[in-house]
Amino acid sequence: MDATELTKDFVKALFPQRIEDSNKGTYGKVLNIAGSIYYQGAAYLSSLAPLKTGAGLVTLATTKQVVNNLASNTPWITFLPLDTYNEECIAQNAFEQVKDYIDSYSVVSIGPGLSTGSEVSGFVKEVIQYLTQTNKKSVIDADALNIIAASQIDRLPKNSIITPHPMELSRLIKVPVEEIQRDRINYTAETAQKFGCNVVLKGNKTVICTTDGPVYINTRGNSSLAKAGSGDVLTGIISGLIAQGTEVKEAALLGVYLHGLCGEIASKTLTQYCVLATDQIDCIPEAVKQIGK
Repeated sequence: MDATELTKDFVKALFPQRIEDSNKGTYGKVLNIAGSIYYQGAAYLSSLAPLKTGAGLVTLATTKQVVNNLASNTPWITFLPLDTYNEECIAQNAFEQVKDYIDSYSVVSIGPGLSTGSEVSGFVKEVIQYLTQTNKKSVIDADALNIIAASQIDRLPKNSIITPHPMELSRLIKVPVEEIQRDRINYTAETAQKFGCNVVLKGNKTVICTTDGPVYINTRGNSSLAKAGSGDVLTGIISGLIAQGTEVKEAALLGVYLHGLCGEIASKTLTQYCVLATDQIDCIPEAVKQIGK
């Protein structure tokens, strides 16, 4: 199967427009369901990145403990404290707390740093079922993918994007990582068809397959992105673009390209060794400028 390489001219046309007469509501709202006592950084990164990308508002739905630890240092993020199991992760009964919020937000991102215990697994399954029933625009990543892989879920919203790395994809489709890596394009396309959603297979030359069939490949980026937290930043960038009105499949393409460019920009001064996920977020403005927006 052939894949089309993403170019600057191609993705430039996908950027959401900014208008003079606007307010935060113009640029959409992200509901980010993320974090646990073990992975608070993932919740922070995936909430900050959409704001830096241009979203009007981000609400982090997470455990009360994570809210207490992050709120005083992140005044630009709003919070939805959820019931917590054993002071560690989101409790299963928290679904009723987020259900009404899901309906009123532009896009839902779910997965970064959630952990995979039985309580949070039950919660995620209910959320995924509701997102699928309502065909809600969503970005599904990290532990949400691991929970889906361990469940009987075999269909996701057509308006969703999943962003697995090779091991997460291996769990989802029950194919060894080595085999996936030998044929990344075809396995990405097969996964899109299996789950009925857009798929971003992360890694060197990230592969993106949209629900209507075309496959794209991104050649931007370098080894600086092989660092904890990079995937959380990508999830945030993509959800921020969707919030602003970019079509879901186009947000996947633009988001991947933009994120790769951030890695290149950051590594010019920091080297490919020393780039942190927060440095990638800091480079979003320069990446946007270089694309020409």
